[in-house]
Amino acid sequence: MMSVFRGAAIGVLAALVVCHWLCPCQPAEAQRNQQAPWLAPHFGYIYPAGGQQGTTVEVTVGGQFLRDLSGMHVVGEGLQATVGKYSKPINAKEYFALEEKMKQLKGRFQAERAKAGPGGGRAAYQKALQELGLTEDDVQAVRSFVANATNPKRQLNVQIAETVVLQVRIAPDAPLGQREVRLVGPAGLSNPLSFRVGKLPEFRKNGSSGTTETEVRDTLPVVLNGQILPGGGSDRFAFTARRGARLVAVASARDLVPYLADAVPGWFQATLALYDPHGDEVAYADDFRFQPDPVLYYEVPADGRYVLEIKDALYRGRQDFVYRITLGELPFVTGVFPLGGRAGAPTTVELQGWNLPVQQLTLEANEAGPGIHWRAVLSRSLPWASDTLPECREEEPNDRPAEAQPLALPVIVNGRIDRPGDWDVFRFEGRAGQSIVAEVYARRLNSPLDSLLKLTDAAGQVLAANDDFEDKAAPLITHQADSRLSVTLKDSGTCYLYLGDTQHKGGPEYAYRLRVGEPRPDFALRVTPSSINARAGTAVPITVHALRRDGFNGAIALELKDAPPGMTLSGGRVPAGLDQVRLTLTVPPTPSERPLSLSLLGRANIQGRDVRRPGVPAEDMIQAFAYHHLVPTQRLLLMVTPRRRANYWWKLAEEKPVKIPLGGMARAAFSVPSGPLVDQAKLELSEPPEGVAIRSVTPSRDGVTIVLRADAAKAKPGLKGNLIVNAVMERDAEASGGKPQGGKQRIPLGSLPAIPFEIVK
Repeated sequence: MMSVFRGAAIGVLAALVVCHWLCPCQPAEAQRNQQAPWLAPHFGYIYPAGGQQGTTVEVTVGGQFLRDLSGMHVVGEGLQATVGKYSKPINAKEYFALEEKMKQLKGRFQAERAKAGPGGGRAAYQKALQELGLTEDDVQAVRSFVANATNPKRQLNVQIAETVVLQVRIAPDAPLGQREVRLVGPAGLSNPLSFRVGKLPEFRKNGSSGTTETEVRDTLPVVLNGQILPGGGSDRFAFTARRGARLVAVASARDLVPYLADAVPGWFQATLALYDPHGDEVAYADDFRFQPDPVLYYEVPADGRYVLEIKDALYRGRQDFVYRITLGELPFVTGVFPLGGRAGAPTTVELQGWNLPVQQLTLEANEAGPGIHWRAVLSRSLPWASDTLPECREEEPNDRPAEAQPLALPVIVNGRIDRPGDWDVFRFEGRAGQSIVAEVYARRLNSPLDSLLKLTDAAGQVLAANDDFEDKAAPLITHQADSRLSVTLKDSGTCYLYLGDTQHKGGPEYAYRLRVGEPRPDFALRVTPSSINARAGTAVPITVHALRRDGFNGAIALELKDAPPGMTLSGGRVPAGLDQVRLTLTVPPTPSERPLSLSLLGRANIQGRDVRRPGVPAEDMIQAFAYHHLVPTQRLLLMVTPRRRANYWWKLAEEKPVKIPLGGMARAAFSVPSGPLVDQAKLELSEPPEGVAIRSVTPSRDGVTIVLRADAAKAKPGLKGNLIVNAVMERDAEASGGKPQGGKQRIPLGSLPAIPFEIVK
């Protein structure tokens, strides 16, 4: 069947080649662009992913549910966007509906052109289309469908199949750097992506798929933009370089789209190669240390025409394989030392890198407080650690226990594994019953060190050791190579702490910060999604993730800060022992004209202290079908959209947790005005814990009562959290023209306020 279809498809394509040359390519017609109106747009890629100050850039946005976009929301200043043409590919059913007319098009066109005579080709083509009831959109849609169906390397990905063209105006005084942009549609906001504003001239590659070459006519430095499209291939940029130039090529690819849910290894794995005037490869890079995006450095030995090539390491291609390359004799900081400093105090750092104007500089005091923050260091933004603990420098020689550097705890040591095979050894006096935590910050601070920690007693007995420790607050680290160990000492005496590189590497760039001391229980919060969309007057679920540290296991109370009137948080508590909880946000009954910025705060009592931490917005991104990463964003935004139908404000009768007996039942009552929508609504638990289910729903005069049951064989006693109930309505599905097509269509009506619960014996 497939071979027959492909043969017919190729025949149709051949027939179209004759007549399609004189008409521009246009997207498929709007009547095929229907979508569920309650689905918010999904942002897959933006190309190009940046532009120069003072220019207007035509960008293509790829994603899903992009019909009827009203604009683009930008976090930051200096950008304005105008929405242009929308396109969506046809499916197989739509193709076969057009196939017969496509076969007739060639004959009609030839007949009309014969009547029109010389020079009448375009008019004849338009008349043939009109007689068959077709549009140019139909022709292009069929042509694209055939190309995709007959080429296994061009299979469509529905998550990026729809496109919209935007005109992005960048103000001459727009601040340089990254912008967080979201699409705005009838159902609200999309997920965010990155758009860069620069000051250098920008070029786009020539051609489409396959290997292409673009001549860069301007003097370096420049920014090169492109996509490695389906079919693979490579993009090549030719430029003139002079003898003695110290070229740096910095690729941004994975940096633009951090994780792909349906591709292995989970991102566009770009590689760079440089060819000299003779066509010989003289430099190559497939990454920069542990970071997937490559950086290439080359000192030019002779004047001439050089070519920079970018391709995917696995020879793949997709529309979302978007890249930006900064090319020129530019400064590039490869590392700094130390990797951090005291919170609230300036720190002088040594610089390593290429084309650097200075060898050291002073980073001014950062008022952000303890933690890892991003700081501008010349042309790069680098992670920088700050803390309130005392600090010291590692001192050589300290390779053996006899030379161990003494430490007074608690302390942070700034050091280097400065040569291959080097070990740094430290000693401190421990007490019986004392808890000790030793943690390395290196990979999280842009150091290539793959650390290993080992703690021994005075006799050399190993008390604890660790190679890799996963920090979920560092989701963009592809290899979590920092070490952390925690131990409670059984005896008093001298302890020795060894720090080295697992791969026995070393050098000036192999820097670290080592924290040694008693545990400091704490937590951080991530809130997903970072774009929240809700119909006016309804409730919407969000998830709060608790990143617990150093043994903190207590409950965390959640609250909204400076919330607009009419907005409430239900189930605002992360129970003790849980790493995440789903709760609901009930939004005001009036739609918002623009996105609202929200702020969530978590509070906990830790060792008698009132600890408050912000809820950092994040996207729960899936890598390679399986792995989840909480990637932080700049803003937590809410879009309140108009009601599509009569909505009812559900309210939980009692806020206290519902105690569900193991093997028994409990009731949760909601008040809601009666009406036909309520009578038709079907209530369902969303992602319930194992063993918990709705037994029955009973309407009452003032609302409904939900009976919950905990299966004695599956539910876990002591489990706490929130139950999310979704309301849906089912109706007969309709085909085009209002005719029934069989089956049921499920229409989401929203969520009810979260039900706090506890499973009790």
